[in-house]
Formats: sequence, C-alpha cells, structure tokens
Amino acid sequence: MNYVVLMGRLAQNPELRYSRGEDSIAVANYVLAVDRRGRKEEQGQQTADFLRCIVFGRGAEFADKYFRKGQRVLISGRIQTGSYTNREGQKIYTTDIVVDNQEFADSKGAGSEANEGTGSGKGAGERKTDRNISDEGFMQIPEGIDDEGLPFN
Repeated sequence: MNYVVLMGRLAQNPELRYSRGEDSIAVANYVLAVDRRGRKEEQGQQTADFLRCIVFGRGAEFADKYFRKGQRVLISGRIQTGSYTNREGQKIYTTDIVVDNQEFADSKGAGSEANEGTGSGKGAGERKTDRNISDEGFMQIPEGIDDEGLPFN
C-alpha cells in the first residue's frame, strides 16, 4: 500500500496553475519541510526533509488561498517517483507527494506566529501550557482519571 501521512511546515507559498485544455483543473505545488526526529546537525539543530507536494482540484485552490510559508500543515496522500533527462543529458530522479487530504496542524493564532518568523511564538507556548502537552506532542492525563475511563483501553 502506498499511503503516507506527513506533518511539517510550508517552506514556500503554494504555486497555483491550471492545466491546459477544455476541462482545465487547478494544480498547486508546495514544499513541505518535515523534521527528522532524533538526528541532529553539528550545531545542534534538527535536520529536515524538503518534500515536493502536488494537489489537484479544489484542494489546490484551497492551498493557494489559505496556506502560507511557515504554517504547519498535516497532509496525507501517496508517494510518486519519476525521472527525466535534463538538457545536459543527465537522468534526474524525482520523488513527489500527491496529496489527497490536507489540513492546518496549528490553531489560527499559532500559524500567524509562525508567519511572523518567530518559530516559537507566544501562541504556541501558551497552547502547550494550557493543554499540558509534552514536547513529543502528547497530552498528559489529568490526575483523578483512571485507566478504565479512557476510550482506548
């Protein structure tokens, strides 16, 4: 099965185009920066993969209208590989994510903080504290709730 779910930050604003022909369709491209957990660069920063994403139809128009560089988004779709020969005669291999579903991964306030270039703005920090969310993204179970009351037991 070829199915992938990714969460990352937009490395650029989406580019919207329309296909040629009588039944033209919207096509949007964007790059998603996805952190590699557990791997650190020499200066102590996490590394990331920059993945090209392609979305069609209404999803393309949605991405063009609402997605902006720096926002964290969650996507699902499939991996598609291909190749072509460039002008110098070299074979170039490509890997793209064909997006089926996409959505915002941050609240509106946290997304606007990311757009301002702060990366770890007040909105994101407040949300983490208010909901008691760990660095791994998991919510702590409040005291007084036993395991029998949890839906996944």
